[in-house]
Amino acid sequence: MKKNEIESYRKIIDDDFEGTKLDTSKWLPMYLPQWSSREKSKPSYRVKDSILTLYISDNQEAWCPKWNGEVRVSNLQTGVFSGEIGSSIGQHHFTKELVVTEKQLCEFTAVFQYGYLELKARCHISSENVAALWLIGVEVEPTQSSEICLFELKGWNVKEKSAIIGYGVHPFGDPQIMDEFYEDAFSIDVKDWNVYALRWDSDRITFYLNGEEIRTIRQSPDYAMQIMLNLYDLKGINNEKNTFEIDYVRMYQKADSILETP
Repeated sequence: MKKNEIESYRKIIDDDFEGTKLDTSKWLPMYLPQWSSREKSKPSYRVKDSILTLYISDNQEAWCPKWNGEVRVSNLQTGVFSGEIGSSIGQHHFTKELVVTEKQLCEFTAVFQYGYLELKARCHISSENVAALWLIGVEVEPTQSSEICLFELKGWNVKEKSAIIGYGVHPFGDPQIMDEFYEDAFSIDVKDWNVYALRWDSDRITFYLNGEEIRTIRQSPDYAMQIMLNLYDLKGINNEKNTFEIDYVRMYQKADSILETP
């Protein structure tokens, strides 16, 4: 975002990961625990030298074997809630059969509606990994459930000096959003630092890579959303050297937008 635009936004998150501890006033270290548990979805990470590193520890469990097989994930999110155990009330219905196995109280540390999001990151991953930053609707109402994906990197799409990056929107339970997701090749080395960003307006979402506009999608969710920041292991392969390193995450709310917090 250009310096002359900053005044029209207010800061929600500006985390450079200083120190050696995760700021849990901003980040909840878990992954959709209502469909599993906080213990089973606990991530592996470290904070050192102003870098957050997500990795999959060798002794890490599959987060949700019943509904997601052997997938392991290290995730940080900025909101969580669910209904009662046995209900289907909760965020991000990635399959139809989901029921709540551990009730979650309503907790939102950082959400926004219309604004700017920026991530500076590098990835050292293998073919079994996926690294991503995406937004999901808070889903207090079931239709508030679409996804805006800022950045998705599949390990099998990485080459020495280029990579296919995924970005766009998925509707899930939102009838107002059409699936519009892109996977484009870019001449970047994902092992080096790159900056991924989006500007979310009421009628469009514009995506940027290293300061250059890459695409505008002309549709937009009309409710608050939260961050999901994660590294997946899809095949249960142990390799703690596979990492998703984050230099910073910045989230800004448009100053003239009215945010209806959950």
